[in-house]
Amino acid sequence: MKNIILSTLLLFSFLQINAQYTFSHTKEIDCTEIKNQSRTGTCWSFATSSYIESELMRQGKGQHDLSEMFVVRNIYQDKANNYVLRQGKANFSQGSLSHDLIRIMDAKGVMPESVYSGLLPGESNHNHSEMEAGLKGFLDGILKSKSLSKKWKPAFNSILDNYIGQAPTSFNYNGKEYTATSLRDQLGLKAADYVSITSFTHHPFDRSFILEIPDNYSNGSFKNVPLEELVKITDKAIEKGYTVAWDGDVSEKGFDAKQGIAVLPKDPKREDLFTAPGEEIKVNQDLRQEHFESYNTTDDHLMHIVGKAKDQAGNEYYIIKNSWGEISDYKGYLYMSKAYFEMKTVAIMVHKDML
Repeated sequence: MKNIILSTLLLFSFLQINAQYTFSHTKEIDCTEIKNQSRTGTCWSFATSSYIESELMRQGKGQHDLSEMFVVRNIYQDKANNYVLRQGKANFSQGSLSHDLIRIMDAKGVMPESVYSGLLPGESNHNHSEMEAGLKGFLDGILKSKSLSKKWKPAFNSILDNYIGQAPTSFNYNGKEYTATSLRDQLGLKAADYVSITSFTHHPFDRSFILEIPDNYSNGSFKNVPLEELVKITDKAIEKGYTVAWDGDVSEKGFDAKQGIAVLPKDPKREDLFTAPGEEIKVNQDLRQEHFESYNTTDDHLMHIVGKAKDQAGNEYYIIKNSWGEISDYKGYLYMSKAYFEMKTVAIMVHKDML
């Protein structure tokens, strides 16, 4: 796997020769290959699955391709129960967060992609648009009843079965028979090893709080630290060979996955915005908070930080693995400037050792 990653990185270097942006990699951490979430809002599962796959590689447990849709299916069920118990006054959508995958891993286990892909025979791309509409329509329909029967859960699951297939109760993987929970235990995956971290001033630092964003339907807690510490934790993790799960805003004019660049330009109308380095906004805690409270920074997308780089002017970037397929000259990866990270990061997930 390492040879595949290094070959990809060498390709990056070749492509950069003809670009005005020239990146030199200062740290590269092994990760699995780029995937495509296609027409789904399940970036959280793709990013966090990729993160866990890198964790397994870092721990010397080999390369594994984990099923994103096994977790997604379980989250749909969990969200449905939450939605019904709250009588429709809750979020039911495709989005979730990294800690939701960790919760499902802890409760239900993990499954290989080869065993459960969430694709029916003849399908090659994920598309949950119709399924989500059908699931929510079903839930809204039964909520009109004054008294619910026990039939709604199996009926809900039958919709999932018809769109993304049934998940097996046991399976053969690498010559051994497993259940999802026994594979989790065999791989030594523990929810307690992973911590969600954020940086906002409307709650005290050095404490945990429930982050008020729509996709935090499960009321997950985040450790709150000053911005400077958030950056230090991220940099320390990368320097020590740990990757980082990233959650943030990708709606800025300086973000373009097809160009493979995420920057926070002082002048967003620059003609060379995606072709050459330029001056960026100086970010501080107050400005970051202002952007969050004004909805200029929202919880849009989750990705996976797998290294660091510098441009020809010496500016620092994070190497980001996306889940939108092999787009851009960087084959699905992109370079995020430190300024963009400081302003637009909603939260990160790291191994507890980084604290």
